[in-house]
Amino acid sequence: MSAPTKYVYEFAEGSREMADLLGGKGAGLAEMTRLGLPVPPGFTVTTEACKVYLATGEEPDELGVEAAQALAGLERAMGRTLGAPDDPLLVSVRSGARFSMPGMMETILDIGLNDRSVTGLAKASGQERFAWDSYRRLIQMFGRTVMGVDGDLFEQAIAAHKARRAVATDHELDSVELVELTDEFKDIIRKETGEDFPQDPAEQLARAIRAVFDSWNGERARVYRRREHIPEDLGTAVNVQAMVFGNLGPDSCTGVAFTRDPASGESGVYGDYLPDAQGEDVVAGVRDALPLSELKVLAPRTYVELGDHLRTLEDHYRDLCDVEFTVERGKLWILQTRVGKRTAEAAFRIAHDLSADGTISADEALVRVDGAALTRLMFPRFDTTPADVPLAHGVPASPGAAVGVVVFDSAEAVRRAATGEHVVLVRRETTPDDLPGMIAAEAVLTSRGGKTSHAAVVARGMGKVCVCGAEALTVDPVARRFTTKTGTVVHEGDTVSVDGTAGTVHLGALPLTASDVGRALEAGTGAGPLTEAVLGALAHADSVRRLEVRANADTPEDAARARALGAQGIGLCRTEHMFLGERRALVEAMILARDDTAREKALAALLPLQREDFIGILTAMDGLPVTIRLLDPPLHEFLPDRTELAVRLASAANPDLHDRDLLRAVERMQEQNPMLGLRGVRLGLAVPGLMAMQVRAVAEAVTNRLSAGGRPHAEIMIPLVGTVEELRLARTEAERVLAEVAAETCTTLDCPIGTMIELPRAALTAGHIAEAADFFSFGTNDLTQTTWGLSRDDAEASFFPLYLEKGVFAVSPFDSIDQEGVGRLVELAVEAGRSVNPRLETGVCGEHGGDPDSIHFFHRAGLDYVSCSPFRIPAARLEAGRAAVTDRTGTSDTR
Repeated sequence: MSAPTKYVYEFAEGSREMADLLGGKGAGLAEMTRLGLPVPPGFTVTTEACKVYLATGEEPDELGVEAAQALAGLERAMGRTLGAPDDPLLVSVRSGARFSMPGMMETILDIGLNDRSVTGLAKASGQERFAWDSYRRLIQMFGRTVMGVDGDLFEQAIAAHKARRAVATDHELDSVELVELTDEFKDIIRKETGEDFPQDPAEQLARAIRAVFDSWNGERARVYRRREHIPEDLGTAVNVQAMVFGNLGPDSCTGVAFTRDPASGESGVYGDYLPDAQGEDVVAGVRDALPLSELKVLAPRTYVELGDHLRTLEDHYRDLCDVEFTVERGKLWILQTRVGKRTAEAAFRIAHDLSADGTISADEALVRVDGAALTRLMFPRFDTTPADVPLAHGVPASPGAAVGVVVFDSAEAVRRAATGEHVVLVRRETTPDDLPGMIAAEAVLTSRGGKTSHAAVVARGMGKVCVCGAEALTVDPVARRFTTKTGTVVHEGDTVSVDGTAGTVHLGALPLTASDVGRALEAGTGAGPLTEAVLGALAHADSVRRLEVRANADTPEDAARARALGAQGIGLCRTEHMFLGERRALVEAMILARDDTAREKALAALLPLQREDFIGILTAMDGLPVTIRLLDPPLHEFLPDRTELAVRLASAANPDLHDRDLLRAVERMQEQNPMLGLRGVRLGLAVPGLMAMQVRAVAEAVTNRLSAGGRPHAEIMIPLVGTVEELRLARTEAERVLAEVAAETCTTLDCPIGTMIELPRAALTAGHIAEAADFFSFGTNDLTQTTWGLSRDDAEASFFPLYLEKGVFAVSPFDSIDQEGVGRLVELAVEAGRSVNPRLETGVCGEHGGDPDSIHFFHRAGLDYVSCSPFRIPAARLEAGRAAVTDRTGTSDTR
């Protein structure tokens, strides 16, 4: 019989290893308690309790008793009783999922205040304004979060009081105004819900816990989980903690600190704080926070103590830590810690620095960075000159360069982005409700807040460009414009450039230039801490990875760039790209040929052009494998559009005879579903001489390079094979031509012949196909289409957004491989192929070859290489190394 489930843990009972049960926040509070840091006591309601609640609509029977016992222990520890009329204990109720979801779920502060205890709090603290400010905060949070009241109603009431008093901030309202405001808030709740704000502290606590559970399925939480690929079934823990107050006067404050700069990764103490403030004020950005360096001047002992705790936490977690703290009348309290979100630049620098000083191993450093972050670092940056005067400066919260049209609300950002526009979301400050707009935007710009504001934290986590606290901007969301101090007015729809590295915003679209990291990767060397960190991570990845990384490249220029970026060959050279442009006329001549002589003449004209293409690519990749795919698409793709031809002929006074022939050819070759028709190996077998011409071009290019002293390694790939008989026929033809060229040139030619596995039948009969193949290359783009029975272009334009929204797809199967379906076919084909031919080389050349998650799958599936576009090669190298480390150590980055 299994042990009974425990649903509530006091902080002292937990540890960091219990994050699945206690959530990230609860595990952090427990760990800090174990370390002896000054953590206000409390307890955590587990994720298991949340799962029961979400499944049944009711809390577990045992939860009430366990929570009451834990609350009694908290009251004993604090020497006060929850909601007592004299000197009451107040608690906060906060969410705490396994993975950080900043601002996406609910928090309720000051639980325990009511019409009686507020006067007791005023007397005990000696500050009437503080007590009533705390009470109105509770009613506002509770009303919106627990009782479902529109939060704008409370904000409108506050705005009216500030206007009446002619003050700019909530902080300037006195106790008389706050008493009146509290009564108005209670009236709003009564009017909107038909019930009164609950006066019973126990009821407040129970309903707050349920509200946090419910927020797991809130819209913004679901959107964030989809964006970050966080599983839907984890649930959230709830942390109940004794309140400490940063709004008790000038010797009190609240803030957020980082053990390193989360934007750059530079070592040191970074963060912001607000004097005489509570809870969410810093993150919300409603007042401009002060840098922690000022705390060093105003409260040096507190600053030193905070620094000691930050060093303890970074040493313990061996990583950048994000820490929330409160100072209550000179006493420092640590309220939360987590491994902090960081930019791509910071991720590489921090991992490199911690590895260099021996804090973590090179393997751990590699696991802590990823290919997506490296790709972001390769994006271009703005090419600015002294004449490019910015509209405003702000805090560089998340680096990068972004250009877009200005929008002032989330809905407009989503609407415009859906039409293909690039947008910049401009807000005074963002809230969790802005998440859809932040996802849609290229960049986020706010006039308030700092590196610890909601906008900064969320943007860093998503890799979005972000500038916060651009105080020179007056944002008017109603008029849909912002104004600078110099009088420049920027309206919605105007284009701006946001530089998240410099912290500036410019009018218009600035030109872009290559990033320092991109240049360093192509050169193989670079100066500066960031490029050194990136090159170091790639060097270690290359030293441990098993998967080779090759490129999809069709020109000598692309091949040379791919090699500079670390490609170990070409996994896919598409010969159809060589038939476009000026050569299209020769392809048309081949298609229109009325007899063998005319067709052979057209093919003979194409042969030297193909040969020169292959010579250039083999030269660029000298000594490395180049897999050349014979013609794959249907021939109609090389002909003009049928409707265009028909209109041209109908409107011409003297119709062109060539156009008539083309139209007849188009109509003759028209298919209901051409992508499943006469293409690939079928085309090579059906059009006499086509396959022979291409193979001869490859063979002659190889002999040319051999005679020049080169080391060509060409491989011939037959596309769209569905049965071994097709491959045998094609192989026989290819070997015949290779033998002819070898005899003509007195050269020994070694050109492996393999096939692209892109049909389910090919994967399922791979054991037979391997009898005639030297290698398999998985064309996962078409394999995904044929397995799912859908057209990528049509599906992505129609129902894919709906499927992603409803969770049918966690991610598009064209972006990351469907491991259960398409991936299973890959595994079966590799296993069956190697059972027949143990030396069978296997790789993947679809776009999945550059996707980080897919690369980890291909490593586990036993493939020999992945092939991707040149730009994605560094990221693929990095992920191949991470896959090897993860496989060997059984660990991965869970941040």
